Amino acid sequence: MTAPVVRFAPSPTGRLHVGNVRTALVNWLFSQGQGGKFILRIDDTDLERSTKENERVLKEDLTWLGLVWADTFNQSERFGIYDQAADKLRTMGLLYPAYETAEELDVKRKIAQSRGRPPVYDRAALNLTAADRAKLEASGLKPHWRFKLSGARVEWNDLVRGPQGIDTSSVSDPVLIREDGSYLYTLPSVVDDIEAGITHVVRGEDHVTNSGAQIEIFMALGGKAPEMAHMPLLVGADGSALSKRIGSLSVGELRAQGIEAMAICSHLAKLGTSDNIEPRSTLVELAAEFSFSKIGRAPARFDETDLESLNAALVHAMPFSAVQARLAELDPRADNEAFWVAVRENCARISSAKPWVEIIFGKAAPDVAAEDKAFIAGAGAHLPTGELTGASWSEWTNALKAATGRKGKGLFMPLRKALTGLEHGPEMGAVLPLIGRKAVLERLG
Repeated sequence: MTAPVVRFAPSPTGRLHVGNVRTALVNWLFSQGQGGKFILRIDDTDLERSTKENERVLKEDLTWLGLVWADTFNQSERFGIYDQAADKLRTMGLLYPAYETAEELDVKRKIAQSRGRPPVYDRAALNLTAADRAKLEASGLKPHWRFKLSGARVEWNDLVRGPQGIDTSSVSDPVLIREDGSYLYTLPSVVDDIEAGITHVVRGEDHVTNSGAQIEIFMALGGKAPEMAHMPLLVGADGSALSKRIGSLSVGELRAQGIEAMAICSHLAKLGTSDNIEPRSTLVELAAEFSFSKIGRAPARFDETDLESLNAALVHAMPFSAVQARLAELDPRADNEAFWVAVRENCARISSAKPWVEIIFGKAAPDVAAEDKAFIAGAGAHLPTGELTGASWSEWTNALKAATGRKGKGLFMPLRKALTGLEHGPEMGAVLPLIGRKAVLERLG
């Protein structure tokens, strides 16, 4: 295989969400794993809804995820090139004006369906004479422009779905230019793919039916159609269509919630594949493991619970060097490797370490049951002398066991609750030296 050139083409009309992040990620992993090129194309032909601020945030989100691009460009700067392509298609007789209103087209579709025929555009506009068109335009109607399909069968070998084919006689001639002169997605996309040398188009399976028309436009403009891979779409954990709440879950929201970039990437890279969903520490690892052959045909089930679990597993394995700056932002007292090693397995997020800072270094609220008061009051007398170390907890509890006869939960739990105010938490052997002798004795009363 020659080094692939792929593109991710978001519209800057809102923030990146889990659905389009998955598309970006698969394109990136495939291209990088094959030593190829990942291009970011900004589809901002919708000048009313596209904003530079959305574009800035979109690029910021991709950078945070690690999905860096080799090149980027904006479609809004290329209208002249699209005009030239449209003129070429007109000269070839493949782009023709049609004047039906949305209401008239709807009526035609309903009539065709009532007669048991597919709701395919009847090409009535091709029968209009120059005089007919002049009369329609004099009445105030402006044409939309349709690409004339060949009616032949277009076939390709899809990298996910296998051999695919579309009879272009079974679909309507696609509209490429609206009545107001603005371009729909199709023509600019094909023009850009030809110029950028895109070798593979990787997207959701909802675009399969568009592929036949797009391949014919590639051919008409003298280009070679890229290879295609159409992935099953994401669904909810129960198999139903993604709710708007989850389907629109943005990268910004996930980041604000403390979800790690590699948790998102690890989850979405393995979702719907034959691989187990497990955390990976780098995108390089994910790229090395990626293959279209691993992607199943069934819809990929996105479950926020799985993402949360993956994030926790990733956090538990993070070395201090990877989190030091963020811990210092939480609280300067958290800038302590021994502290992180002690608490990380109790943290589903980096931010989960913050409560432990006060519990360990601040003023915890001891919780001592009435039946344990005497035990706790006398426990300090058996605390090992000198600086507390990792071995001090074991030495201390062994001494208390010998002196009081307590053992098991009856020994350990009252001490944990007296020192941390909680029944569960990090290993006390690691926590005790962090609290320090003075604070331990104060909490024991």
